[in-house]
Amino acid sequence: MDANELVKNVKADLVYIDPPYNSRQFCDAYHFLENVALNMKPEVKGVAKKMDRKHLKSVYCSSKAPLAYEELIENIDAKYILVSYNNMGKQGDPRSNAKISDKQILEILKTKGEVKIFEEEYGAYTTGKTNLENHKERLFLCTVGKKDTSKNLINTDEFIKSPLNFTGGKYKILPQLVSKFPEGIDVFYDVFCGGANVGINMNCDNVICVDIDEHVISLLQYLKQSNSYDLIKHLDQLIDQYGLSDTYQNGYAYYKCDSSHGVGKYNKEAYSRLKNDYNLSPRDDLFLLLIIYGFNNQIRFNNKGEFNLPVGKRDFNASLRKKLATFIDKMHVHNINFVCQNFRDMDIEEISQYQSFLYLDPPYYLGDAAYNENGGWTLQDEKDLLEFLNRCDNLGIKFALSNVIEHKGQTHELLINWCLDNSYNINYISKTYSNASYHIKDKTAITKEVLITNY
Repeated sequence: MDANELVKNVKADLVYIDPPYNSRQFCDAYHFLENVALNMKPEVKGVAKKMDRKHLKSVYCSSKAPLAYEELIENIDAKYILVSYNNMGKQGDPRSNAKISDKQILEILKTKGEVKIFEEEYGAYTTGKTNLENHKERLFLCTVGKKDTSKNLINTDEFIKSPLNFTGGKYKILPQLVSKFPEGIDVFYDVFCGGANVGINMNCDNVICVDIDEHVISLLQYLKQSNSYDLIKHLDQLIDQYGLSDTYQNGYAYYKCDSSHGVGKYNKEAYSRLKNDYNLSPRDDLFLLLIIYGFNNQIRFNNKGEFNLPVGKRDFNASLRKKLATFIDKMHVHNINFVCQNFRDMDIEEISQYQSFLYLDPPYYLGDAAYNENGGWTLQDEKDLLEFLNRCDNLGIKFALSNVIEHKGQTHELLINWCLDNSYNINYISKTYSNASYHIKDKTAITKEVLITNY
C-alpha cells in the first residue's frame, strides 16, 4: 500500500525509508513485469505499445515530493527513522536531480529528533552519457525524541529562494552573508525582510522577519498558513477564472507565442482586470497572483496605495511553482514569524535579553530602486537607522547591516564616517544586481556593496 498511509497504522523500533530520488518513475521500467505477475491486460497505445501508467506513478518523483515526505515523517511512530537518499540535487541530467533537497530532508527529520548523517561513495545510474564524480549515497539517521543541538546548515549552496522578488534581494549573496554571521544565534531578526530570502534560510531556534510593508507581511503570513498543494490548486482556479495563460499545462504554442517573447501580450487584459479587482478589494491570494504574472515578479505600489506594476512575460510556470511550494514547505518546518513594524518601534531592551542577532537590509539611500521612488527612504531615515544601531550596540546586540558605500559616482560619506567613529567593521561583498540594472545606461558604474558588523 501507499507508504504515507501505511505509517499511520504501524508502530516500530526502526523505520527505513528509501523513496524514489528523481523524476525517473520506477513503473516506467517495471510495469510490464507487474502486469505479467498480476495477469493484467491493459489497453496499450502507440508504436511502443505503452499502457496508461498514471495510477502507478509516485508523488516522490514529482515537485510534490517534499510535501509528501514531510507528511510521511510526521506520521511515523518509531524510535529511529533511517532515510536513504543520494546527493544528486544539482548534478547530472535534470531528470536525475533529486526532488527533495538535503536541507528539506534534514530539517523535516529534525522536527522528530536528533539527526546524524552517514555517506558512502556510490556509482550513479546514468544512460552512459554522463560521467559524474563525487556521487554519494547518504543515510540520515534520526533518533526520535532526542533534542537536536546542531545549528549548522548541511549545505550552504542549497539555499531556497523566495517567490517574492525584490530589487536588491540577497539570495545570490547568501553564502557570503552567512559566512560572516556569528555562531550561537538563538533569535535571528531579519529586519527590512522584503521577500524573506535571508530569514527563511536561517537555521535558528527562532526567526523573526520584520518589515513595514503591511501588504508583504500579510502575504507572508498567508503563505505560512497555507498548504502548498492546496494553494497551488487554488491559484490554478483563479488563473482559469481570470482567463490568464497557463503554459505549465498548455505550453507557449497554445497561446500563439514563444518563450522568448513570453505571454505578456496575451495576459494584458486579464491582468488588468485582476489588478483592478485587487485594488478595489485587496486579498492575499490576488496579490500573490499579481506578483506571479507581474513584471519580473516584483512588487510596486503608487502613492495612492494601488498596486501598479505592469504585466510580465512569464506566468505560473514549473520553476515558479516549485519555488513557491519549497518556500511554503520550509515555513512548516521552521519556527519563523512575520511582524509588520517600523524598525524604530522594535523593543531592543527585550531583544537584548536573549542571544539575538539583527540582520538589516534597508532601502539604500544611494540606491535608485522602486522603494526609493516618491521619497521612500530619506536622509533622516538613514540617520535614524544608524542611531538605532548605535543603541543596539550599547546594549550588546550583535548586528550586520547591508548597504553600499559607493554607487554610480556617489560616495556615502555619512555611512563611512559612522563606521569609523564607532569602529565598526566594513566587509566588502561581491554582487551585481542584474534585475536592477536594466535601466542603467552606464553598465560600468561602480557599486561597492558592504556588510557592516559590530563584531
